[in-house]
Amino acid sequence: MKPLHVLLVTYHFPPVGGVGVLRATSLARYFPAEGIRLDVLTARNPSAVGSDPSLLKEIPAEVTIHRSVTLDLPFGIKKGIKRLISGAKAPAGKAAVPAAGKSTLIRRALEEVLLPDPQVTWLPILTRATRRLVRKRSIDLVLITAPPFSTLLLVEKLRKEFPGLAILVDFRDEWLTTAIDLVGFSRTERARRVARNTEASAVANATAVVAVSEAARCEIRSRYPQEPESKFLLIPNGFDATRLCSSAPSPEPRLGGRIVVTHIGSVYASTEPTTLVQAVQSLPPEVKSRFKLRFIGHIEEPRFRDSLLQLGEMVELKGFLPQHEALAAMNETDYVLLVQHGHLNVAAKFYDYVGGGKPVLATIHPEGPERGLLEELRAGWWAGSRDVEGIRQLFLDAAARGDSLLTEFQPDKEKIAQYERKPLAQRYAALLHSIAGTQRAESSQESPAQFAGKGE
Repeated sequence: MKPLHVLLVTYHFPPVGGVGVLRATSLARYFPAEGIRLDVLTARNPSAVGSDPSLLKEIPAEVTIHRSVTLDLPFGIKKGIKRLISGAKAPAGKAAVPAAGKSTLIRRALEEVLLPDPQVTWLPILTRATRRLVRKRSIDLVLITAPPFSTLLLVEKLRKEFPGLAILVDFRDEWLTTAIDLVGFSRTERARRVARNTEASAVANATAVVAVSEAARCEIRSRYPQEPESKFLLIPNGFDATRLCSSAPSPEPRLGGRIVVTHIGSVYASTEPTTLVQAVQSLPPEVKSRFKLRFIGHIEEPRFRDSLLQLGEMVELKGFLPQHEALAAMNETDYVLLVQHGHLNVAAKFYDYVGGGKPVLATIHPEGPERGLLEELRAGWWAGSRDVEGIRQLFLDAAARGDSLLTEFQPDKEKIAQYERKPLAQRYAALLHSIAGTQRAESSQESPAQFAGKGE
């Protein structure tokens, strides 16, 4: 069988680290064994929270990686500008930005030009590079994963130039309902209009749209009733069993009797810890003294760090760690902590949690997809993310559970295994073959000039 030639467009890719690279990394790792010749187009100098070179070692040699320069700002500078625009609290020891600064020309320019998100500066170079690779590498299908959502602007450009090309849009996060205020500098009506128009154009011009949760798929699909139901598909995130050392709960609390609860991943608006901190602070002193809360990952805003530090000796902020170190930390914990206020997206860390075999303490949206998954997989216990009393009881129950955790925690390992990344990548590969296979056969009978599209 002739290989399917796929171009994966992703802003973040190893050696960049963080949760955002893992979906693209797993596809690059497993696609070649599924009859796919894969090219990856990514940013040479992306704005990123940290690096994790070990992930790059897992990419097969037959995957061809192309890197193009982006004019995006470095991560730290971009976060500083976002604080300037939003009026967020300045870091400790630094002067706060005067309110009058919000009306400066620079601020207005940033709000109105960098739309739909700051990574839009990559688009001109990305467009030229994609066009060149589609022709040079005889690409059958382009798979664009977002965020950043500005990469969706590429879809219409490709459709005009290559009308016979299969194009898939992969939404790692739902955008217009949940993530829109997290990814951009601007919250103006113009910014929302640009976002709506960008998504609508991408959906209209894409061959298919893939979401990572059924709730997100339905939300995106509801905005475009004129499109066929078959266009909107689901491939969830998962965990990589080769990176995890699944282990049962410890029969003994760690750290001299303390119960260790570990949160892995960035702390930002949709995972902010204010309600969690209020609930934990309300615990009786003798219960509080039994817990150690560890946070591994970037903390987006100083106010979130300040909130966590109110817990004093109870909390330990470890900062960003490469994935293998972060996952190894799960073997040194009694519970893993999930904080999620959104009601559509499933945090990617959720699957690493359940794959690692540790019980989850979750503060989540009562109607969100994580609740259903948590209960279906019997992976832990939850409370509403804005319910102080409910979260307080969650920790009281964990403290009282003691040795009975070994008998109370009985995850459904067979169902959990369905979320391993390798079989999910195989499902994704089969999807790509089914969409592009017939189209490629038909295109091979057309004239090369007709399929190649216009010149640059």
